[in-house]
Amino acid sequence: MAISSTSTSTSIEDLHPDVLTRTLRLLDGPTLAAACSATSHLRSLSSQSDLWLHLCLSTWPSLHHPRILPFLSISPRSFFSDAFPFPDAFAAGEVQLPDQLISAVDIYHRGVHIFSRVIETDTSSPWFRGSPFLIDAMEEKAEAVLPGASISPEELTLSWILIDPAMGRAVNVSSRRAVGMERNCYTGETMVRFASAAAAGERVIGAVVTCEEGTGHVRDVVLTAEDIDGACVSGEEALKFVRAMMEARRKGRGRLEEEEEAKQRYLEYLRRKRRRKESRARREGVLDMCCTAVGVAVFFAFLSLIAFR
Repeated sequence: MAISSTSTSTSIEDLHPDVLTRTLRLLDGPTLAAACSATSHLRSLSSQSDLWLHLCLSTWPSLHHPRILPFLSISPRSFFSDAFPFPDAFAAGEVQLPDQLISAVDIYHRGVHIFSRVIETDTSSPWFRGSPFLIDAMEEKAEAVLPGASISPEELTLSWILIDPAMGRAVNVSSRRAVGMERNCYTGETMVRFASAAAAGERVIGAVVTCEEGTGHVRDVVLTAEDIDGACVSGEEALKFVRAMMEARRKGRGRLEEEEEAKQRYLEYLRRKRRRKESRARREGVLDMCCTAVGVAVFFAFLSLIAFR
């Protein structure tokens, strides 16, 4: 007597859509984007605006702000595509400058959210565009504190998203992880730098987080931009830089790879800055020697003139 058995195969698409949707809500951005290209069914579920809105709000708590939430709700997936991947090679040029920027700032310590701030900046005034570029995220000078524990500056991560509400574009100008740390020998404070440098290494924009000595509590968070000589650039030049970053393509590489590349770009900026400083010092040294030689020659010529007069 022959016994026949039938085997049934199931696939992920056999699961109830509600179960799949709840599972998709647990994914991070790159994984959720990859799910969109798996099957047509997953593409349909992964494209839901609610999923991407939840992902944006959970990744950046500052986006709950009433000034940003309506803008974010229009296309949360596009916003994530702008704000999460780092911009590829970019260079500032002659472009239309934004008249307003909204900053969404979030700081984490060991993955725990400790600080959020939203700043609206009028960038259309001649005063802003002619002054050194600076956005202060802690104008009220309140501390960012992790309750019941001290903060280790080297374990901070930062997100600083600049939003142009008129053009509907955004970019994260932070390197997420620190690219450098400095200690003020007078105050004992530690300055943690998060930066994005242009591929040519001639401009850098980034945030500096100042932590107090001992507890490490965050006391200051500012966004600045510098040129290859280390001088602060004007608001107008910085806006050109920001616009170029917003319009640059996003490659969407792995998170660790992007963070490492951001750090290497910043280190290349520091190397170019140091070489430029050394070259300028050599030129100034040669010029000083020439001036000294001319002065000595004139002095002896004057003495000779007096002696043989």
